[in-house]
Amino acid sequence: MLTSDQRITPNLWLDDQAEEAARFYVSIFKDSEILTISRYGSGGPRPEGSVMTVAFTLEGQSFTALNGGPQFPFTDADPAKAQRTFQAMLQMKKLDIAALKRAHDGAEATSAAAAAAGGER
Repeated sequence: MLTSDQRITPNLWLDDQAEEAARFYVSIFKDSEILTISRYGSGGPRPEGSVMTVAFTLEGQSFTALNGGPQFPFTDADPAKAQRTFQAMLQMKKLDIAALKRAHDGAEATSAAAAAAGGER
């Protein structure tokens, strides 16, 4: 079980399946529950009363599922780009967006470059 000092709540963006997804995840993890379901009002971008967000926990970890619509569809991540970016980020003490972009684009992310950006370990 995760500790209760969670500082980041992952958000899952879905078209219109937030409640269904949360119920599925809660059904397969121990010590999990749906906490709240928020619905769109009359002035929202979705039909009044339809699910907007679902707050839930999975083994003590908080999550939010959002019915945000199809504007941002899931895409296949490039594993090599993700790995380079993640490795560059692990070397940083301060977040350096330019260095992350270079790592993502395949530019060599050296320790010297990270150090110059305040990212030495």
